[in-house]
Amino acid sequence: MVSPIGRMEEDDMGPPWLVPMLRASYFIPCPIHGDANKSECNLFCLDCMRNALCSYCLINHKDHRVVQIRRSSYHNVVRVSEIQKFIDISCVQTYIINSAKIVFLNERPQPRPGKGVTNTCEICCRSLLDSFRFCSLGCKLGAMKRGDPDLTFTLKAKHTRDSFYGGSESDESSTPKKIRKTPLFNRMMDGLPLSSDSHKNDGRERYSSSGDEANNTISPATPPIFNHHNARRRKGIPHRAPF
Repeated sequence: MVSPIGRMEEDDMGPPWLVPMLRASYFIPCPIHGDANKSECNLFCLDCMRNALCSYCLINHKDHRVVQIRRSSYHNVVRVSEIQKFIDISCVQTYIINSAKIVFLNERPQPRPGKGVTNTCEICCRSLLDSFRFCSLGCKLGAMKRGDPDLTFTLKAKHTRDSFYGGSESDESSTPKKIRKTPLFNRMMDGLPLSSDSHKNDGRERYSSSGDEANNTISPATPPIFNHHNARRRKGIPHRAPF
């Protein structure tokens, strides 16, 4: 009898290059360019799905998808900005190393969780923040092999208002964008007529690059002070002193 996991399609376990990338040997001398300077293998081609590459091997991988593998505490990592273009890394804890967000490739077992830890990796029991389930991409893959239907590596596009015109937005840009409030925008929201001498540049409104723009456009403008005493005085009529 074939198990449900055996009947799962290849895409359900992630792209075909995922397992080769996790199992590849990195930071070893390149077998082809080993005599050259800085020829350690720290690259992986997602299209060829073979062994790790060095920088001299890239000449044979033009127009291929290549990611760079880095090392932290003797463990292999990849930057989130590189890997999230190809797979969904949700549920995997991310870390900040050298001002860059990264994820670990494989599990990192922890003998004893730290004191007060309430959440651990579901595969290797490493301490995690409460909002994550796995410490690495390999641990997430291990949970998928166990048959968790809620996990996937497939990217899901989020439709926006431009989807009617064939556009879509990925998970990377899911943060809502703030509307830039310009003087023209404020006049439109207040129902005021648009002035014919509005500043435009190539059919688009010209925005100021000064840092005080937010104070000038978002907050309502201060109304002019109306002086009733001066309003009664007419130009050319002398002001008589009271009797």
